[in-house]
Amino acid sequence: MISSAASTHNVPEGLVSAIIQAESSFDPNAKSGAGAAGLMQLMPGTAKDLGVKNVYDPTQNVNGGTKYISQMYKQFGNYELALAAYNWGPGNVNKAIKKYGNSWSAIKSHAPKETQKYVSKVMSNW
Repeated sequence: MISSAASTHNVPEGLVSAIIQAESSFDPNAKSGAGAAGLMQLMPGTAKDLGVKNVYDPTQNVNGGTKYISQMYKQFGNYELALAAYNWGPGNVNKAIKKYGNSWSAIKSHAPKETQKYVSKVMSNW
């Protein structure tokens, strides 16, 4: 499932696994207090935009989350910024880039601690 989604969306398989580990510890029934759900912790609106009808279906969730990280990579040009956008939202990352510069090192200290930890955790697990 991970391999198929990674291949379909041209994302490194190890990155997809690292995101799943950080987001849900591979629990397909995980749900956050904010409402994100499933293996890749998709928010309801994001899931809908990605065509995911059932966030608890592992195949749909992984395909949707992998498509989303692919979109974030295409938008931001590197995986650290893409991961920051996955966690913090692309609008927040865009605002930070406009204010501080177009790199993770430039915006990192201005991102929430949760996002800083998230990017670091995913990158080191990858």
